[in-house]
Amino acid sequence: MYFKALYFFYKIYCFIFRPIRFGVRILMLQDEKVWLIRHTYLPGWFMPGGGLKKWETLDQAVRREAREETGAELGEISLIGTFSSFIQWKTDHTTVFLCRDFKIVGKSDGEIAEIRQFALDALPENMFPSHRRLLEAFRNGMDRSNFGEW
Repeated sequence: MYFKALYFFYKIYCFIFRPIRFGVRILMLQDEKVWLIRHTYLPGWFMPGGGLKKWETLDQAVRREAREETGAELGEISLIGTFSSFIQWKTDHTTVFLCRDFKIVGKSDGEIAEIRQFALDALPENMFPSHRRLLEAFRNGMDRSNFGEW
């Protein structure tokens, strides 16, 4: 309930101030299965990730978000691309990384309701649309640009 209330007030903030945000997402892939999360305050499945904190690099942010949301410690990561979104009265620029080298060593924080693995060819129906499109493009050899609107 706490996270739902915070998210409600965040949407009001976005409506009033129209922020520009920078974030990260991580495609965590092992044995051709992707790890996805479900938030306590939003419906659907997402790739782990979130916003950058002040003085934080992209590398630090994606590792922190993976640890907080899945309990994973990431090894080598590679860049997939940077994508933009203009929904909910804000401008989001999200840099997406790929990691095949990680270990689940802890637990997720209270923001996460569930963590699960899905085969790339059997993604959940209620997945966030831009995340689904990116994973389908990745499965099909990433024949799209590594930047653009999502």
